[in-house]
Parts: sequence; structure tokens; C-alpha cells
Amino acid sequence: MLLMSAVSLPQPAERRVARKWQMPLRALAALLLAIAPLTAMPRAAHADFNVCNYSGGRVGVALGYKDGDGWVTEGWWNLSDRTCEALLRGGLVARYYYVYAIDYDRGGEWTGQAFMCSRDKEFTIRGIDNCLARGYDRTGFYEVDTGDQRSWTMQLTNSAKTSDAPIAAPPGLPAGGTKGDRAPGGPAKR
Repeated sequence: MLLMSAVSLPQPAERRVARKWQMPLRALAALLLAIAPLTAMPRAAHADFNVCNYSGGRVGVALGYKDGDGWVTEGWWNLSDRTCEALLRGGLVARYYYVYAIDYDRGGEWTGQAFMCSRDKEFTIRGIDNCLARGYDRTGFYEVDTGDQRSWTMQLTNSAKTSDAPIAAPPGLPAGGTKGDRAPGGPAKR
């Protein structure tokens, strides 16, 4: 009678490598299948107040808005030509926002009749009254009526760069509001 013993024959190198990676590949495949539904879920849209510069030069932008504590003006955001920046992040909580911008390269400004406080250097100023007495400049900001939108993007263009001229709004949306619920020469009293 012949005795047969189990002899382990050497395996080709490819088979050893394949067997070595078989478990990690199965684990990776299981992980990918587990997270696939998460990547397919819709993501919340970003809701911001954005300004895009299409003026052909560099601009400085200041923003006025009302928060829970009252009126605030902030500046300066410096935008190169053909760039956009989110000045406020998150869903818009007010209907009216106020913008003042200056063209550093060609001169001119985007201005309006809503007077708020500003200054030449970076600033965050609370309140819009007595700007000069408090050591700030009194600057005419342009009113932007965002309606009930949660997100807004405006475009600064050369055609809008004159005193009290509108700043372009997204297509199909109003470029400016009526003055019915605002104090003359000032921001909305809401």
C-alpha cells in the first residue's frame, strides 16, 4: 500500500499575493458599499451673500446689515477682477443689505443713499448714527433688496459704477428695492 502524504507544493507568486490581499480587498469593498448611500444623499446648498467683481480692476467692498444687536458695517474685502467672495456665510436673515465699493485701479465707486459708517482701514462698526462724531466716515451705501432669497450673488460691473446706480442682481431677480419701508436716506427700520 502506498502512503500518500500531503505535500504542500510551492504556489506561484501571483497566487500568494492575491491571497494576501483577498481579505483587505473584501473589507474595503464592504466599506465602500456601506458609505455609498451617504455620498448619494443630497447636500445642503450653501446660502451666502456673495459679491463678484467683473469691473476689470481691483475693488474694495464694504457691507452693511442688521444682526440681532443692531446695524453693523464691515469692510474691506479686496476682490481681484473676475473673482467672487462670500461676504456673509449662511442663510440670509434679512431682506435688505447695503454695499459700498470702490475701484482701486480706475477710480469710481458703487454708492447709494443709505448712509452708514465706514473708515479707510479694515473695520467692523456697530451702529449707523453719528458716524463723524464717533471718528468714522459717513458713506453712502447702495441698498440691495434680496426679497425672500436665502442666498444672493451680486456682480460689480463698470456699467453700474456711478452714483446711485444699481448693482446687477442675478437674472430674474430685482436689482433694488422700493423706499416704502425705509427711513429717507437710511437703511430699513425693521
